[in-house]
Amino acid sequence: MTVFKIVYIITPREKEAFFIVIPNMKNLLSKSLSKKKLAIITVSFIVFAASFGFLIFETTKKTVALTLDGEVKNIKTHAATVNELFAELDISLHSEDYVFPSEDTKVKNNLEVVWKPAQQVHIVKDNEKKTIWTVSETVNELLNEQKISLSDHDKVHPNLEESIKNDLEIEINTAFSLTLSDGGNEKQVWSTSTTVADFLEDQGITLGELDRVEPRAEEKVKENDMINVIRVEKVTDVVEEPIQFAVVTKKDDQLNKGTEKVVTKGKDGLLNKEYEVTLENGKEVSRKLISEKQVKEKTDKVVAVGTKVVKQVVSRSNESGGKEVYVSSTAYTASCNGCSGKTATGINLKANPNVKVIAVDPRVIPLGTKVYVEGYGYAVAADTGSAIKGNKIDVFFATKAEAYRWGRKTVKIRILN
Repeated sequence: MTVFKIVYIITPREKEAFFIVIPNMKNLLSKSLSKKKLAIITVSFIVFAASFGFLIFETTKKTVALTLDGEVKNIKTHAATVNELFAELDISLHSEDYVFPSEDTKVKNNLEVVWKPAQQVHIVKDNEKKTIWTVSETVNELLNEQKISLSDHDKVHPNLEESIKNDLEIEINTAFSLTLSDGGNEKQVWSTSTTVADFLEDQGITLGELDRVEPRAEEKVKENDMINVIRVEKVTDVVEEPIQFAVVTKKDDQLNKGTEKVVTKGKDGLLNKEYEVTLENGKEVSRKLISEKQVKEKTDKVVAVGTKVVKQVVSRSNESGGKEVYVSSTAYTASCNGCSGKTATGINLKANPNVKVIAVDPRVIPLGTKVYVEGYGYAVAADTGSAIKGNKIDVFFATKAEAYRWGRKTVKIRILN
């Protein structure tokens, strides 16, 4: 009777049992076989069993499509769950990784598994830094994921289309409003700059050698600041200025005292002055004289001043003679309203306050006529007046007090010649 031995070969996680019925080798073989043949048969049997077991192990694996970074890999596995699949592949999952389907999903044949490993990213916003894990593919997706809103003036580096990489640092600078005055022209602008120098560079503003900026270039920029760019330039200005002529007087004993005569007319000279003018925003703030040059000489005015004394004494022999006339008289001074201080005949009343002079109508009493005025004395008809018409005279006094005392009255005069 033939005896069979039943051996069960079970692969890991396999639920099916395979039976191999093997006859009892000891009874199958003839006792006459040599030990050498027995050894060969034993080894052949072991190889056959191993090959058959490996074939059974491989054919019982499930096929899984694993998508990683957009690439699909087909994997054979005996894993029972998605989590066991990653363990079998020696892949450590991070809590922020994207895995679909979930890790506890049962593995089935032709299952599709998508894995996106999370990347560590550093976000620096307005100098405040935080580190996060993300599976976003671009900077824009990450900012949307973090609910970070950007205005049109904010700046992000790298740009929004940049792909996310591990340890990527994203810098966000929030824009703020401030006022820029460039050469006196003001406008509202937006900036993300940290210093005044950065701001000027960002705005494309170049300072000239003499230009300056307020606040200073190294100062920090804050919201609602006023950045004042003062444009400074130095220009040359040539100015022609007159040189005033002087009045030179000289005594002349041929002229009556109090009279003057112009000997030489005065003429102004001309002086060229060159200035260095400093302008700020087009307005002059300082002026410095660099050089000056006389281009025309002046001519001083020469005036002859008479020193000859006018004799006022009338001969007594003529006192009894002459025509006597009653006239209406008033009084005046050299400083009266509208008076020049000089008589119609050229006597300087201010220089000769004690001279005896009356103003007359030349049609009645010719100029130069010597007269005797009752209550006034001997005098010369040497002046005229717009109000002196007909039998009327105006008597000169040195002071207003004397003129007021004379007042207006009728007097008798004697015309001596």
